[in-house]
Amino acid sequence: MMSLVVHLKTVAHLRGKGDRIAKVTFRGLPLYSRVAENCEEVAYFNETFRWPIASRLDENEMLEIQVYNYSKVFSNRLIGTFCMVLQKVAEEGHVELTDTLIDDNNTSIKTNVTIDIRYQSMDGTVGMWSDGEYLDVPDDRDGMFAFETDSLLSGQSHGSGTSPGRSLQGSIPTFRKAGRGVFSAMKLGKTKSSKDDHRRADEPAILEMEDLDKKAMRLAGMLEPDTISLASVTAVTANVSNKRSKPDIKMEPSAGRPVDYQISITVIEARQLIGLNMDPVVCVEVGDDKKYTSMKESTNCPYFNEYFVFDFHVPPDVMFDKIIKLSVIHSKNLLRSGTLVGTFKMDVGTVYFQPEHQFYHKWAILSDPDDITAGSKGYVKCDIAVVGKGDNIKTPHKANETDEDDIEGNLLLPEGIPAERQWARFYVKIHRAEGLPKMNTSIMANVKKAFIGENRDLVDPYVQVQFSGQKGKTSVQKSSYEPIWNEQVIFTELFPPLCKRIKVQIRDSDKVNDVAIGTHFIDLRKISNDGDKGFLPTLGPAWVNMYGSTRQYTLMDEHQDLNDGLGEGVSFRARLLISVAVEILDTTSPEIISSTEVQVEPISNISESATGKMEEFFLFGSFLEATMIDRKIGDKPISFEITIGNYGNQIDGVSKSSSVKKKKKEGENGEEENELIQNSSEDEDDDDGELTSVSSTPPMKPFITDRNYFHLPYFEKKPCVYIKSWWQDQRRRLYNSNMMDKIADKLEEGLNDVQEIIKTEKAFPERRLRGVLEELSIGCSRYLTLANKDVNLSGRTKLDRERLKSCMREMDSMGQQARQIRTQVKKNTVKEKLKLAQNFLQRLRFLADEPQHSIPDVFIWMMSNHKRIAYARIPSKDILYSVVDEETGKDCGKVKAVFLKLPGKKGFGHAGWTVQAKLELYLWLGLNKNRKEFLNGLPNGFEEIKATKTGQSVPPVTLVYNMKQVFQLRAHMYQARSLFAADSSGLSDPFARVFFSAQSQVTEVLNETLCPTWDQLLVFDDVELFGEATELRDDPPIIVVEFYDQDTVGKAEFIGRTFAKPTIKMCDEPYGPPRFPPQLEYYQIYRGNNTAGELLAAFELLQIGQGGRADLPPLEGPTDSERGPILPVPLGIRPVLSRYRIEVLFWGLRDLKRINLAQVDRPRVDIECAGRGVQSALIQNYKKNPNFSTLVKWFEVDLPENELLHPPLNIRVVDCRAFGRYILVGSHAVSTLRRFIYSPPDKSCSNWASAGDIALNLEAEPPIRKMDTVVKLDAMSDAVVKVDMSEEESDKEKRKKKKKKKGGLEEEEETDERVLDWWSKYFASIETLKENLRSQEAAQTEAEDREDLEIAAQGADIRPDELHLKGSRMKERFKDKKISKDKKKSHAADASEKRPPKTRVEEMMVYNKELESEYGNFEDWLHTFNLYRGKAGDDDEHALDDDRIVGRFKGSLCMYKVPLSQEITREVGYDPNMGMFQSIPHNDPIRVLVRIYVVRATDLHPADINGKADPYIVIKLGKSEIKDKENYISKQLNPVFGKSFDIEATFPMESMLTVSVYDWDLVGTDDLIGETKIDLENRFYSKYRATCGIASSYSVHGYNIWRDPMKPSQILARLCKEGKVDGPHYGPGGKVKVANRIFTGPTEIEDENGLKKQTEEHLALIVLNHWEEIPRVGCKLVPEHVETRPLLNPDKPGIEQGRIEMWVDMFPMDKAAPGPAIDISPRKPKRYELRVIIWNTDEVILEDDDYFTGEKSSDIFVRGWLKGQQEDKQDTDVHYHSLTGEGNFNWRFVFPFDYLVAEEKIVISKKESMFSWDETEYKIPPRLTLQVWDADHFSADDFLGAIELDLNRFPRGAKTAKQCTLSMIRNEQELPTISIFKQKRVKGWWPFVARDENDEMELTGKVEAELHLVTAEEAEKTPVGLGRNEPDPLEKPNRPDTTFLWFLSPLKAIRYLVCNRYKWLIIKVVLALLLLVLIGLFLYSMPGYLVKKLLGA
Repeated sequence: MMSLVVHLKTVAHLRGKGDRIAKVTFRGLPLYSRVAENCEEVAYFNETFRWPIASRLDENEMLEIQVYNYSKVFSNRLIGTFCMVLQKVAEEGHVELTDTLIDDNNTSIKTNVTIDIRYQSMDGTVGMWSDGEYLDVPDDRDGMFAFETDSLLSGQSHGSGTSPGRSLQGSIPTFRKAGRGVFSAMKLGKTKSSKDDHRRADEPAILEMEDLDKKAMRLAGMLEPDTISLASVTAVTANVSNKRSKPDIKMEPSAGRPVDYQISITVIEARQLIGLNMDPVVCVEVGDDKKYTSMKESTNCPYFNEYFVFDFHVPPDVMFDKIIKLSVIHSKNLLRSGTLVGTFKMDVGTVYFQPEHQFYHKWAILSDPDDITAGSKGYVKCDIAVVGKGDNIKTPHKANETDEDDIEGNLLLPEGIPAERQWARFYVKIHRAEGLPKMNTSIMANVKKAFIGENRDLVDPYVQVQFSGQKGKTSVQKSSYEPIWNEQVIFTELFPPLCKRIKVQIRDSDKVNDVAIGTHFIDLRKISNDGDKGFLPTLGPAWVNMYGSTRQYTLMDEHQDLNDGLGEGVSFRARLLISVAVEILDTTSPEIISSTEVQVEPISNISESATGKMEEFFLFGSFLEATMIDRKIGDKPISFEITIGNYGNQIDGVSKSSSVKKKKKEGENGEEENELIQNSSEDEDDDDGELTSVSSTPPMKPFITDRNYFHLPYFEKKPCVYIKSWWQDQRRRLYNSNMMDKIADKLEEGLNDVQEIIKTEKAFPERRLRGVLEELSIGCSRYLTLANKDVNLSGRTKLDRERLKSCMREMDSMGQQARQIRTQVKKNTVKEKLKLAQNFLQRLRFLADEPQHSIPDVFIWMMSNHKRIAYARIPSKDILYSVVDEETGKDCGKVKAVFLKLPGKKGFGHAGWTVQAKLELYLWLGLNKNRKEFLNGLPNGFEEIKATKTGQSVPPVTLVYNMKQVFQLRAHMYQARSLFAADSSGLSDPFARVFFSAQSQVTEVLNETLCPTWDQLLVFDDVELFGEATELRDDPPIIVVEFYDQDTVGKAEFIGRTFAKPTIKMCDEPYGPPRFPPQLEYYQIYRGNNTAGELLAAFELLQIGQGGRADLPPLEGPTDSERGPILPVPLGIRPVLSRYRIEVLFWGLRDLKRINLAQVDRPRVDIECAGRGVQSALIQNYKKNPNFSTLVKWFEVDLPENELLHPPLNIRVVDCRAFGRYILVGSHAVSTLRRFIYSPPDKSCSNWASAGDIALNLEAEPPIRKMDTVVKLDAMSDAVVKVDMSEEESDKEKRKKKKKKKGGLEEEEETDERVLDWWSKYFASIETLKENLRSQEAAQTEAEDREDLEIAAQGADIRPDELHLKGSRMKERFKDKKISKDKKKSHAADASEKRPPKTRVEEMMVYNKELESEYGNFEDWLHTFNLYRGKAGDDDEHALDDDRIVGRFKGSLCMYKVPLSQEITREVGYDPNMGMFQSIPHNDPIRVLVRIYVVRATDLHPADINGKADPYIVIKLGKSEIKDKENYISKQLNPVFGKSFDIEATFPMESMLTVSVYDWDLVGTDDLIGETKIDLENRFYSKYRATCGIASSYSVHGYNIWRDPMKPSQILARLCKEGKVDGPHYGPGGKVKVANRIFTGPTEIEDENGLKKQTEEHLALIVLNHWEEIPRVGCKLVPEHVETRPLLNPDKPGIEQGRIEMWVDMFPMDKAAPGPAIDISPRKPKRYELRVIIWNTDEVILEDDDYFTGEKSSDIFVRGWLKGQQEDKQDTDVHYHSLTGEGNFNWRFVFPFDYLVAEEKIVISKKESMFSWDETEYKIPPRLTLQVWDADHFSADDFLGAIELDLNRFPRGAKTAKQCTLSMIRNEQELPTISIFKQKRVKGWWPFVARDENDEMELTGKVEAELHLVTAEEAEKTPVGLGRNEPDPLEKPNRPDTTFLWFLSPLKAIRYLVCNRYKWLIIKVVLALLLLVLIGLFLYSMPGYLVKKLLGA
């Protein structure tokens, strides 16, 4: 490990007394000593500081020691500084010295310092410590750490005293070819660094791999080669100056472009809905589209099984923000909207980012948005899938869903989200905004001003916040560019939410329509952390910047979409101060608002400083070059403008920022906006005097470069711009994210390297990977030391603190894991560890993205004629300066190649591919006080020209370079491959144009090819580059190569672009190895975002010295007289060739389309490779026989030795027309020939004789083959090993099978052979398929868990043997992860527990994909090459390529070096005409019987308005077409066809089979739902024998009858003969020997009559089933199977429209005829009758109060149904006036029904509505519903309770009413269940339940019932009557006579009424009456009495 160690001993001669502290700095990394307390004259530090370093110690590097007086309160005071240059240390490795310090004025003072410095270099030669006291030496394995890193930390080399022009050492630049990695260690200028290296020029700057390894060995001394990496060596030899950063090649914006999406939702059923006796409907909403299921009546657990599809064509961002909402509505009909029961919301993105883009059979929890205090409102089971174009979804196999639904374990939630989500409030606080643009025209403003007389801001902003489908708005602030709202928008939503983003939009309120000003998305994942140390979402208060269209106001803004957040904003719009907080609600508290409506409330103001201290920032930019300016712009003068926020923006009126206004010393009034433009940053800065910003370059007329491009003539004068701006100082955020970005960039680059090494099969990828991981761990630890600074700055938000904590934790764990994984990287584990490392990369990128912005991005606009033309946007963090190197932005102070692009939608498609302009741009952004650094990164050799003569510190307006170097560039353009097809012929006429600096040259045009070999050298003379020679050598500008297709008319069409860097030779260097001549390399070509081929080329840049060009290595003249003055690529560079022979097998042509409306009649195939080729024979009549008469031809060709440089091989098909005309039909380029290279078989291992005979005993196979993984060893090994499941697993299985169910009585009737049919086999196979999938999942999760445990264990340093002890504790940690996984495992286990042992049903393979994908497209010897014609699609997706296919060529290739060994040609039966293609069948036409079996289709895309389809099958093969239209299946999306079709065909003419599913329509044409195509020919001829699948066992009768006309023994004999294999020899005792394998098996067979006969068929079949084990010729034969094929519709390319399950058998007609087709017609449902006797009820709740007697009573009756309420509901009679809840009925219900046993479904056929044409078949689960009701005479009956029994598994009834409790329902899962289909007769008590107000279940009664199931035949024999009728009547119930009580004894009743109920009432009434009488009397007699009195009578 290289390191520099400084031992600081003492500091003496100090003045005074006090605490002292020392700071020692090296390469910009300061280390502090401890505080030496109370020292007087001498401070004894005696401390050691150590810097691990990655690059050699340079002789001019500095060490700096500063000694301070330490103070706790005030800042430390500097006593003095000591600086030393480390030259002596570098040479000798050890220096001890005492020297004086110097003070601020550079005068030396008395104080001196004593230090001891040691430098330990790479090879350990320099200065080892005598005593190991100061150095903790790591153990030797890790001793080489430093070696493995590219350069450990990019440039800790910032010496503290370096001169401004010094080149920085450190990071290796690699110039990334867009994600392609660095091909062959990319020699793109990884040259040496630092000026003093030149004298070591003989040392190689880049070594070939072998040299590297040797060098590594040399350096590593005696270490084993694995511990040191290649990178380390490159690191030493190839450090590069950091002046340029790498461009990104992908030009086109991909965001904002609409894409096709399809969302399919199946609503299966709902359960536990809250509410009584409801009629539920499910509403499915996606975005604004709504669809409804049908209504199910009177049930709380409706079964729907309805499928809905939503199609969208929108950009991905818009799609993923749409909300999927499932709501259940109660009793909705045409007239009323129904009441909402509950809803469930989730955004589309959540579904899309699930594995397989889907949730399958999951339960969504419903909650009530109006009442958040309530719990769950029920569950809906559904499947949701989101498919984008080209995604394919693996649908889990749909078979009978027997697994009892465990709702809690299968909730519709992404992994890691708790099942019990809580309600939370999301507070989005909107404080204020600034910098808003005008949203109105100035004319309007002037009109207003005239009328109103005041000048107002032209915008009325408000903020709209959207989250999870709800919107909230703030108030509108009239006329304000700087609105202050101080309002908060509150959302109430479940937490964690299933919606990822909050959308915050500033809008302008307008009378007509509101427009968006800017949009910002807050990603909740980035502002929260769900770990155990995580935090709730929180943000701010922080400013967010919004970007959108340009700020000029136009009425029709063409880029309005940008303001809505679609696509990349092209200009700064505004910034908004917001904060977000989340509070989890306690729903039990009484004062909570229970609704989830959005609320808006005012909030208090926040202080200015809350978002950080305002600082002045300085942005400097210098334009070194402007080339490749698109000529379309016109030749008006061009200038460039740089803006940051609104600063620097000169065209669009700028609104003054308040913060600046406040700072203004003079109180300018802000009336005239334009005066602001110049002065917007005029601020009296102490040091600057007046500093005006200069934000744009002077306009300049462009010069012509070539036909397409201009350049600006900057030459030695480089214009500069600079802008001052004020922002809150939040640099820390950006610094942290820069550090992570840099670690991530380096990791990405390293991983690309590793992939490249693996891809090009170079040696030792594992070393490079170790180096990469080592680098990562060092980077992480460095992050931990740096990130934790400036923690208490003002403006630090909660998110800053929490993010810092979580990033520190993540980085820490990542560093540890990286170290951990590094130790596990071995040759064989490289690939999987590479995957793990790629996960690190994603994590880093995620962490690095800072959600709280601070400084807005920088925009560079090219202006011509005062119009904005093209722009580039550079994140401000990338150019931000920091004194610490790691924190600096990656492009800060570097020259960056910037490509400008068109704004918004203009940048899509062609326009987006052309470069608008290429700038070489230098940018620097930092605090004004760090301004002195801003020129440091520029290439040296310039003088500054200032605008004004005053002030020393004014930045320059121009840089004048007085140093220029002259070079010659040689571009060796050898070849390109797989270019884009630009012409209608499907080919291109390509040429390449090379740009370097302001020059360009083109290669010649090669006609009609996609793989041009130009072999041309382009020489650029007198290229002038400015700057110091050495710097240019380290880091030359890039070369751009563009490819065009030459058209005879019009402009050449752009077909791709790539970047390269040249290898540079200075004039004092020799031209020789290892750097020269340069090697050819591949460069990936891009067109937009798509790869469009690759270029093989080399580039060298040679300096022209004093002697002129004469000194350069000589150029050979043009060698080829025909090519004219074209220079070829020189010999040293072009590849070494050797002789190859390429043999071509010509089989035939298929499906050729018409060319120019004419049929292709006489086609021929031309094969060409590297200028040589061969032509096939001519097909005389394509219609009659499209096969070639001559099968094999060959040609010889000189190809490069290096396989990676092999040119492509071109296949072209031409049609020979009359008069010798040839027309190109189509072409195909085979880009890599590697798979066709023939390698002779290794004799030593092709013969197994050495292994002796190997016996395989196959009799003891377990009845059901669980996953016996047959592990195939390679040919040399001895035997085939069968790995069973781990022992314990199989034991468990056995135990389970023994275990009987708790129910006891289990008389399982043996399945009768006669009952079994093909479907039994099919369902059994599907079960096995599911088992296997489950056990695979379980095994996978096991493995993951194990790995997690291991990593964790290693992290915790536990030895693996302690794992078992700690395992239990460790597992706790992983519990939550495993819960869901364990569920899956337990499922797998349960399945076997449920099924009691049955007789074994034979099985077949059910593939859940196409058969060919399992067998390599059956291209074992016959390959299919698609022929293309026509222009390639311009769309992103290559899906459109299918439209370009004009036919297929069938054949094969084989290539080998020419003198081939004799052995092959000497073999018996070698046919020299066939070359390598021996034993290939003949290609004469052959008649074949094709038998197609179609089992069923699943998940069809609905074709009718009602969301259903009426599917039928259409089969096409050649000219024959079968339409099965009359057998369409009504209204089914999962139809079971169960049909077979026979077609006779002649190969090769009719070999493409199309199976389509159409939708039947009564009127109009039928629509295609989807189709699938199968190439039968490849199947027919394949050695996998795909003609007729081989069954797993042989039988001559029954459901498993042998289908093939050839018996197994005949097939085996034929295979042995064709493969020249010895055998088969049948021996006694059931043995057979093939080759040297012995197989054993049974030898008897039973015929129909049960007689046993001897047979060899079983044995032969066993061999066939294990044919892959036969040496040399063995391969897996296709078993008896069903394949599942996706149905596709040409109108919707790439999106599956459903799947079809089918298989195909083929029988040659010249052989024996096959037997009849197997009957696979769908099973007919079986008729049953269920008789339910309701005997009694008890404890039914009493609902009515008796009108007379006031007693509680109920008039009870029971209602029941099986299929659905309308069809067959039956009611008992009413038991009136039950006072105790007891009811006696003795009433019988009879339910006849049709039942499918295998699927456990009842089948009902009924018309959907009165208008339906025909009946629709429904399948529903068999569930008996019983309800208890209270009868009312006049009002509606009252529902009291219900129970639903699933007839397949329901709890056994209780013996007595007492034992019947609620727990029978509550704990349904735990209780033993019974099936009426097995028990036939059951009697017992069951509880009735209902839900009370609080949604709790309550017992509302009990029923004694008897269930009796009989088949239809039995029912006929023993009929019964309904109710109590004949036949077999039930006796009348004995009901007590309380019912008519008041009728019989009226007096009693009256007494009761008077005494009990109404006593007080009567008394009150009597008293009231008395009172009234008194008053009445009083009034009556009063007047008379008064008269009397008055008159005194």
